[in-house]
Amino acid sequence: MQNCYLPEGEYISNEENTRICKDIFLLEQAKKEGKILEGRAVVCDKNMNLTVNLGGDVIGFIPKEEAVFSPDGSDVKDIAILTRVGKPVCFHVKDIITENGRKKAILSRLSAQKECYENFLSTLNCGDIIPCRITHTEHFGAFADIGCGMIALLPIDCISVSRINHPNERFPVGTPLRCIIKQKDEQSKRIYISTKELFGTWEENCKMFTPGQTVSGIIRSVEEYGIFIELAPNLAGLAEYSDGITPGTEAAVYIKSMNPEKMKIKLVIVSSLKEPTEKKEIRYFIPENEKHIDFWQYSPKESRKYISTVFGN
Repeated sequence: MQNCYLPEGEYISNEENTRICKDIFLLEQAKKEGKILEGRAVVCDKNMNLTVNLGGDVIGFIPKEEAVFSPDGSDVKDIAILTRVGKPVCFHVKDIITENGRKKAILSRLSAQKECYENFLSTLNCGDIIPCRITHTEHFGAFADIGCGMIALLPIDCISVSRINHPNERFPVGTPLRCIIKQKDEQSKRIYISTKELFGTWEENCKMFTPGQTVSGIIRSVEEYGIFIELAPNLAGLAEYSDGITPGTEAAVYIKSMNPEKMKIKLVIVSSLKEPTEKKEIRYFIPENEKHIDFWQYSPKESRKYISTVFGN
């Protein structure tokens, strides 16, 4: 039996996971096998212990000291436990006892996370592509679950080539993603990730558009010399300055020209602005079966600018 280390929430609705959590005998078997399961944390008591809904008659209980694994050995803050309430949590079954005539499963999220770190995260190399899920955002970047609730930082400048003011403009909390391991700090045990290398080169994005087309775009920045408009996460063009333009709104734009040598796209705003009508589906330009890259070049060969990423430990 080998556990699969995916972001928390991936297995909570899985048929096998649901069946095991509801059955005391299957929970006993999962304990012997060291199987990682998931349930939803429903209560955090005054002592920071978590009660987990297993979906059956058995009570799930995670003691405070078993709630969070810290790879660098630092103290766990209470907020890291409190914020799990209402959310899926992974765990190992450590023991099953009878309390007040009812079965109670003693669980350990720490143990499951430690296994994930030792067997999976610590073995990753820079350039490896893995799944993740956005857990929360700050102005400087997004935090993502990269396995069993273990968190990595996605800096804002690694989200996309097209600049954004805040990560939630690109990825709302809960967004499932593919990401690339950008850096591993062996001293702090922190992992940094990136997504922009998955969203295509300048040329790959330009192939989706043609001069003469009118398409929708998002206003990203208004400067004295012009307005930057995003056509795709890794592609933006410039329109002439105009009053009354607000970043974050949507516009229909005419594509006037595309210059690969200068990596410039000239646009003309042709419609009134409005709030974005719908969230666009994330498009990846690296095949799903590709699990590692060593190098990525954004700029075309003929470009005067050279933009690339080299992955290395």
